[in-house]
Amino acid sequence: MSRTLEKNYKKIPRLFGTSGIRGEIGNEITSELALEVGKALATYLGGEGLVVVGYDTRTSNQMLNKALCSGLLECGCNVVELGMVPTPLVGFSASRLKADAGVMITASHNPAKDNGIKLWNPNGIAFSSDQERKIEALIHTKKFKMAAWDQIGSCETRDEIINQYIDEILEMVNIKPGLKIVVDCGSGAASYLSPLILRKAGCRVTTLNCQPDGFFPGREAEPNQENLEVLMKTVKKTRSHLGIAHDGDADRMVAVDEKGNFADFDKLLALISQVIGGKIITTVDASLIMDECLSAVGGEVIRTKVGDVHVAQSILQYDASFGGEPSGTWIHPDFCLCPDGILSALRVIELVSNKGDLSKQLDSIPNYPTIRKKIGCSKVDKEIIMDKVKSSLKDHFKDVVHLNDIDGMRISFEDGSWVLIRPSGTESYIRITLEARNQERAEEISKISTDFVQKYLSK
Repeated sequence: MSRTLEKNYKKIPRLFGTSGIRGEIGNEITSELALEVGKALATYLGGEGLVVVGYDTRTSNQMLNKALCSGLLECGCNVVELGMVPTPLVGFSASRLKADAGVMITASHNPAKDNGIKLWNPNGIAFSSDQERKIEALIHTKKFKMAAWDQIGSCETRDEIINQYIDEILEMVNIKPGLKIVVDCGSGAASYLSPLILRKAGCRVTTLNCQPDGFFPGREAEPNQENLEVLMKTVKKTRSHLGIAHDGDADRMVAVDEKGNFADFDKLLALISQVIGGKIITTVDASLIMDECLSAVGGEVIRTKVGDVHVAQSILQYDASFGGEPSGTWIHPDFCLCPDGILSALRVIELVSNKGDLSKQLDSIPNYPTIRKKIGCSKVDKEIIMDKVKSSLKDHFKDVVHLNDIDGMRISFEDGSWVLIRPSGTESYIRITLEARNQERAEEISKISTDFVQKYLSK
């Protein structure tokens, strides 16, 4: 790629958001795009090398998989086809098979009509924004390095890598046998693997939505409280010790306590971080309870941009012991630098196994009112709104003590309250996240921030 092209990235259309390429099938995401991503990745790798490819349960995945693999082969790369697997297995396989890259075809928690492509480095970390821009540049210029007829790549399957993943992940935890666990895979990529691993770990497992189905008939792919009513009721009715839910590709995990209550994202992250200790990486949208809980055990919290790639990079940079986002996307560097919802589930189960009811453990964590909002807007509006937020939102508050613009704008106040406004990198939203010492203060910050954002929306 020419240096001139690299210097003019701003002129190249963006394909990648904060978590790979995502969009609606037949509109933003097509087989033609998948073919070009395959060609671009192979060209980026020098027209040779090994690439592992997996996909989740979406109806368009085999179409995209065949197109992407064709592009890789046509430009000289060899491919290991993993088939339908969770995202963490792609990161794990790239690392253990010493591949040159990995590709996961998924739209994660997005609706069924969407799909996407995410690229992975050999160490299990997602491609950086700089790497993604180089892939975009190759797609934009169509300067692919085509292989000669006798150098076209080949495809193979390596089923043994799945068994290796199962064996290694079970070595990471020590769980007392007999815990009753309800697991809801949302008909996603973990539908077979997560229940199997939990049973091998000694759990008595009840399954919900564990039949792979790209229409997501049982619930939406995003494992939020609204979508998990059946899981919460089932945990309570069956008197289970814990409920676990995954998103479409199982890089995330959320929990339901033994009372059937949805476990607060921030409190669960703070709880596991406090147990692990040391340097913990989290994102700018994480609660101040992280700082309080880590301080109590002599740990340290380091905040970075939203997105697993930024968390993983910071783990390497600071030699951290753990990293996680409040969304339930956790990275366990003692296993792999790819976010892993199945290992996250095992570690929460291990907590319950060692320390008892999750509800009691979560009750020990401080609780502050938190408000999260999504405001729909176009890409153009995103840019306009964020420019205004960074230049003048602070002027609408009287007690600002700190500004952090590493990702969006986080404004901190004298009383410890804070608000973060940032554009979604995967959907057409502006996200507002805030936390305060009491509900009245939270509502005040929310109203000022929401009114400010809505003021600049296109009419």
